[in-house]
Amino acid sequence: MTRTILANARLILPETVTPGAVVIEDGAVAEILPGAAIPAGALDMGGDFLAPGMVELHTDNLERHMRPRPGVNWPHAGAILAHDAELAGCGITTIFDAMRVGSIPNEGPDEDYDKYARELAHELAAIRARGVLRISHFLHLRAEVCSETLLAELDEFGPEDRVGIISLMDHTPGQRQFRDIAKLAQYVQGKYKLSDAEFSDHVARLKALRARFGDAHEAAAVEIAHRLGAVLASHDDTTAEHVAVSAGHGVRLAEFPTTPEAAAACHAHGIMVMMGAPNLIRGGSHSGNVSAADLARAGHLDILSSDYVPSALLTGALILARIWDDLPRAMATVTANPAQAAGLADRGSIAPGLRADLIRFAMMDDTPVMRETWVRGRRV
Repeated sequence: MTRTILANARLILPETVTPGAVVIEDGAVAEILPGAAIPAGALDMGGDFLAPGMVELHTDNLERHMRPRPGVNWPHAGAILAHDAELAGCGITTIFDAMRVGSIPNEGPDEDYDKYARELAHELAAIRARGVLRISHFLHLRAEVCSETLLAELDEFGPEDRVGIISLMDHTPGQRQFRDIAKLAQYVQGKYKLSDAEFSDHVARLKALRARFGDAHEAAAVEIAHRLGAVLASHDDTTAEHVAVSAGHGVRLAEFPTTPEAAAACHAHGIMVMMGAPNLIRGGSHSGNVSAADLARAGHLDILSSDYVPSALLTGALILARIWDDLPRAMATVTANPAQAAGLADRGSIAPGLRADLIRFAMMDDTPVMRETWVRGRRV
C-alpha cells in the first residue's frame, strides 16, 4: 500500500476552508487530518491551498494544439501530449476533450469542417493505453446538426470510446451564439480574410444546411446520446423556448446560454448552467452575449469552463469567490459541479474514498500560482 500525507495546507473542502492534511492511500483520499501540524514523513505544503483537481467539460484546447494557426496541421500524437501536459500544469485533472462531429465537404473558410474526430479518438485511446497521459480523458462530441455527415460520423462511436458528453450544436447565422450577424462577420472575416461576397455565400450555405438537415439530425443525435450513455448538453440556448426543447430532449447541462432569460429557464427545468471563464476574466462575452458575472450574481451559474484558455479555469473560480464571498462554492463550479453533471461520482471533492486528484496553489495578488498537481495520488 502506498501512503502519502500532504500537510500544512489550507484545505478547500465542500463547505469550508480549513488548515489540515490529506492522507492518500493507493490513489484515494484515506483521511483528512485537521490542524497545521506536520506528521512525520509528510510533505509540507507551506500553507498553500489544497483543492480537488479541476474537471473540465468543454475545451477547444486540443483542436488548438492540432491546428496552431489557420492552415497549419500539427502531428496528432504531439498535439495530444502537449495538450495533456498543459492541462495538468493548469490543475485540470479530468478532461472531456471536445471534438466536432459533422462535416461540411467543400466548406469555404479554410478546412475547419473536414472530418477528424474518429481518427483523433482512436489516436487518443492508443496513447492512453500506453500509460503516458498525465490526466483522465473522456470524449465530448460536439454534434453539428447543420452538417451533411453528422449521423454517419456519430455512428462510428461506441460504448468503448468513453463518450461522456454529446452537445447539440447549431451555429446557423442569425440565432443563438451569432444572433448578431455583424459579430459573426467580424469573427469569420477576421479569421479567414473573406470578402463581403464570400461571407454572404458562407452564411447562405449554412442556412441551407440548417433547412435541409437541422431538425432530423438533432432528433437522431439525441437518440445516439442515449444509446451511448452520454450526458446530453445544449449549446447557446437563447430563449425560454430553446430551453423547453432542450429539457424535452433530456438535456442535463446547458453550455453558454446567451441570455439571462435562457439561464433562468435552465434552472427552472433543473438544467445546470455552464459559462466560460474567459467571459468572467474579460468582463463579458466576445460574441456580445450575456455576462457570466451577471449570471453569477443572479444565482444562475453552476459550472465554469476554460473554453479556449486552460489557465482561465482556476482564475475564473477565484473571481467567482470574490463575487460570492464564498471560496468553497466557487471552487465547486470547477470541481464537484462538473463532476456531478458528467455523472462522475468518484471525484470533485476532497473526501475519504474519492480519487486523490488534488491541486496545490498559492496566490500572487489576485492571480493563482499553480504549484503541484496529483492524479490518483501521483504527482504529475
